[in-house]
Amino acid sequence: MAQKAQSSVFLFPDMDVYKPDSNRGIHKAVRFCGDIPNILKKYKEGYHKEYDLLLHQLADIDIKPSALQNWLNELRNCVSFLSREYESLVAVVLKIEWVNLDQALVEEYQAFITSLVSAQTFYLRAVIKMLVKHFFPKIPAASDQSLEDRTNDERRIFGNAHSALEAISQIAPMTSAILPSVLSECFPYMKKETHIQECYVKNLLQLSLYFPKLRSKILELIVEKMIKMDVNAPKHELEEDEDEDDEAMDTQFDMDGIDGEEHDKDELMEKENTEDDEGGPMKHEMADRLDVMISAVFQYLYDVSHPQGKFHMECAKSLWRQLLGIFERIILPTHSSLHVQYIMFYMCSFNQNIADAFLDYLIKKLHNPNTACVVRQSTAAYISSFLSRAKFVPIQTVKATFDVLFAWIHKYIDGQDGSSRSYPDVNLHGAFYSVCQAVFYVFVFRHQQLLDSAEGLSYARSLNLDRIVMCRLNPLKVCLHTVVNMFATVTRMYQIVYCYTIIERNNRAVLPVVSHGHSSELKLSNLNPLDSYFPFDPYLLSRSKRYIKNLYQEWEGNLPEHEDNENAEDDDDEFFEYIIPNPDLNPDSQLPLGITPTGAHAMSPGFKHT
Repeated sequence: MAQKAQSSVFLFPDMDVYKPDSNRGIHKAVRFCGDIPNILKKYKEGYHKEYDLLLHQLADIDIKPSALQNWLNELRNCVSFLSREYESLVAVVLKIEWVNLDQALVEEYQAFITSLVSAQTFYLRAVIKMLVKHFFPKIPAASDQSLEDRTNDERRIFGNAHSALEAISQIAPMTSAILPSVLSECFPYMKKETHIQECYVKNLLQLSLYFPKLRSKILELIVEKMIKMDVNAPKHELEEDEDEDDEAMDTQFDMDGIDGEEHDKDELMEKENTEDDEGGPMKHEMADRLDVMISAVFQYLYDVSHPQGKFHMECAKSLWRQLLGIFERIILPTHSSLHVQYIMFYMCSFNQNIADAFLDYLIKKLHNPNTACVVRQSTAAYISSFLSRAKFVPIQTVKATFDVLFAWIHKYIDGQDGSSRSYPDVNLHGAFYSVCQAVFYVFVFRHQQLLDSAEGLSYARSLNLDRIVMCRLNPLKVCLHTVVNMFATVTRMYQIVYCYTIIERNNRAVLPVVSHGHSSELKLSNLNPLDSYFPFDPYLLSRSKRYIKNLYQEWEGNLPEHEDNENAEDDDDEFFEYIIPNPDLNPDSQLPLGITPTGAHAMSPGFKHT
């Protein structure tokens, strides 16, 4: 049974389907044709028999198309009589599965609902909700239909629903006001099947093309739903599923050898790589649903920004402004998302001006003292991760951003001279440490481009890194150990700054962090107190990854090439010596490089030592 609507105004949308009373002697074989205005008049006077017979015939799933078309035509001619007291009749008509009927019937039905909402605005929300529900695919329990036939049927059904909704919007201005709440109400629960999620999102994106004023609300609704899925598909679960698939592939090769079958392993690997490029279903169900939804959004962003296949700045600019607002309201404050933020990454790849605008927005928010500290830390993480991972960001942009961030860092240090708070404390100086960690992280990722010439080395030395690492606030003590150690290795190899003495001293006096245990007693913990979040960590969704793959900078882990192999090995050993100075003092020392402490929101910085 359908749930009754809570509103006393819009009772109709959730009314039960009309079910004729068998005690009244109504039989399917009976066919009645009468004057609808007269039937409505008699019903109003208390004579219900003919009215109930009319409801029965309209609710009959075996009604002949010609009869249905006649009824719809008669109803359309008397919509002025269909006041609120006849909502049971309208309810039955709106339950008719019309979207996949013959074109003549489809047009007759569309004409009826258009006339209905024009004459009786009371039914507008009900009609809109009926049309939105047709954005879901009709998936039978078992069907011999081919995928191509099913796709064609869905395209026709969705097209009929869209054309009807667009026609209604042209005669009922209130459609735009009602539609957002209906779209939200009808959005499928996140555990619904992947194909249902995909169809609904694609239809919402299609709807935004003829409701341009609603585009921002539609995109925000989609992003909000995707964020919930994203946080319910945690990284460790996706990586575990991926590892299981790799083990299965290895087992397959082993079994090939045991069975004595002669397979070409290169051929199998080539097939596997082809499948990876095309992208297949994710083993993790929530990630699989998110994957198809993000793929649809990526394609939409490209299509809107590239009319006729060519980038158009004005089209992209309007879309970008809306996305930036959604990013600020939903994505930036969400700490544990892994993939949804890549819609910003992908949009920025279209044009350098958009990428610069994104960085400018992040820098201004970071510098704004009225921004909450946790948001400033997250903003710094976005800056560092974006500059490090985006191949399309030129080194000139990295340097320009460095100029701004390093100037801010030095100004902050200047402000601490003579201050009673000039000591390491992440609660007091959280923004400072976040910016320091950001520049260290970017420096490590982009050091080969930064330091590939004498001019680059001169630029790096002009940043006055010595002052930063040796200041009383001691950022090397607070920042993520993996980032600090990699930064120390790179800067030592290029003789820019020597960090190891400070690192060793810090490891002998590990920064304590006070936390509450389950017993409500205070206890000391040595976990890194600076929240380590890297929003553009490696992308794990298989289908949508094809949009990101060629734009993304993987960590290569190469040490500077100008050192000879012997010295490089010595430096490498020395690097690990500083990673593991004393296991008793540093609980993170037994972790492999690239893995952060398993804190509340700790994530890998993406370094893989090779």
